[in-house]
Amino acid sequence: MLLEKELEQLKEHLIKMSMYVETAIKDAVQSLVERNDELATKVIGKDHFINNLDVEIDEECIRILALTQPMAKDLRFITTAMKITTDLERIADNAVNIAERALELNKEPILKPYIDIPRMSRIAQRMVRDTINAYINSDKDLAKEVIMKDDEMDDLNEMIWQELMKLMNSDPSTISRAVKITYISKYLERIADHATNIAEDVIYMIEGKIIRHRLPDQI
Repeated sequence: MLLEKELEQLKEHLIKMSMYVETAIKDAVQSLVERNDELATKVIGKDHFINNLDVEIDEECIRILALTQPMAKDLRFITTAMKITTDLERIADNAVNIAERALELNKEPILKPYIDIPRMSRIAQRMVRDTINAYINSDKDLAKEVIMKDDEMDDLNEMIWQELMKLMNSDPSTISRAVKITYISKYLERIADHATNIAEDVIYMIEGKIIRHRLPDQI
C-alpha cells in the first residue's frame, strides 16, 4: 500500500534526524569537556543540515496527507511527526548554544572539573533516543519513562546552579565562567523539556489523549 510505504520512509527520516540531533548534543558537551574548538565549530556548522531535515520532513508529511488522506491513528502518526521535528530542531539549536559557550570557555582557565554537565548530556541523549523509539514502536511505557526523567534533569540543573552561585559569591573572579556554565546547564535542561514534549505527543498519538500539564501519576 502507498500509505504504508510512505509511513515507513517517514520513520526512517525521523530516525536519521534524531541521530544527528543526539550526536550534536554529545559533541557539543564533549567539545567543552575536552576543550576541543574544532568539535564545537563542527556542531555549529552542521546546524543548517538539521534545519533542512526539519523542513524536508514537514514537507513530506504534508505530501502524505494530501496524497493518502489518512484516518485516525495514521493521521495522528503523521501530525505527531510534524511536531517532533520542531522539537528536534530546537534541541539542535540548544546544542549549538552549548557549542558556542564551549568556544568561549575554552579560551579561559578551566573553572572546575566537569562532572554533572556530562551526566546531564548523557541523560538528554538517552531521552531523545527513547522518545523516537517510543514514537516508532508506539511504546507508551517508554514515553512515560522519558517524562519521568525530566525531574532528574531539573534537579541536576538546580544543583549546578546552587554550586556555582556559592563559587561566584566566594570568588568574584569566577563569575564570567560560572555564568556561562549555568547557561550550558540550562540549555541541557531545555533539551530535556523538548524531549518531554515529544514523549507527551507520542502518548497523544497512541491514545488520542492530550496529557500536557498533567502530573506524572495522572498520565
